[in-house]
Amino acid sequence: MLEGKKVVIFDLDGTLLDTIGIWNEIDAELIKQIGDGTIDDIDIAEQRDSKLKEYSKCEDAYLEYGGFLKEKYNSKMSKEEIKALRYEIADYYLKNIVDYKPNAEKVLKYLQDKGFTLVIASTTNDHTIENYKKYNRNIINKANFEDMFTLIYSKGAVKELKPNPEVHYKVLKELGVKPEECLIVEDSLIGVEAASNVKIDVAVIYDKYSDRDREEINKLAQYRFNDFEEMLECIEAEV
Repeated sequence: MLEGKKVVIFDLDGTLLDTIGIWNEIDAELIKQIGDGTIDDIDIAEQRDSKLKEYSKCEDAYLEYGGFLKEKYNSKMSKEEIKALRYEIADYYLKNIVDYKPNAEKVLKYLQDKGFTLVIASTTNDHTIENYKKYNRNIINKANFEDMFTLIYSKGAVKELKPNPEVHYKVLKELGVKPEECLIVEDSLIGVEAASNVKIDVAVIYDKYSDRDREEINKLAQYRFNDFEEMLECIEAEV
């Protein structure tokens, strides 16, 4: 898996960080506050992912997502107000609740110790990344982003979101490496598609919120792990 590799590129939400369920809680609270609808946990994730994929070429995909929520849940708020409220609700969760998936920080430290360049390539917005870096003690105490990662590309770094591979092309150019010298670690179909579109090998970390796409994910991924403990065992045997 790591033979000939120099760079390991990680997604954040649902991959390194155990956040998908938290974002579902945030969106459920948002929907409750803006209108007159409720949907269950899995449906929230499916709805959000499908709409962000649909709006991936828009200037602000999350603003358009707010516009979608406005229409679907009969909200009197503007899409700008909905986006701002979503960030407000999220603020507490991002600073206090979000944490690494079990053993993720062990994988990061092992790879760093072995000389690999580590990168974040995420559709997470810049504000959220800053919250993780400056305020989230779970992340700071286990594996501080600024100590672990040579590059951190968030949503603001690109014009088009995954599955468009723009962010990965930026990584290749910035580090001067070839696709075959990289490995991408992802959890979702759009992330695996982005890796496939740039012809970089991808390792998938299981996340239950991607189960609806499991068959397609498994077809596209070169490597599949149930959790980071399993991935760590694999790379320790290899490196």
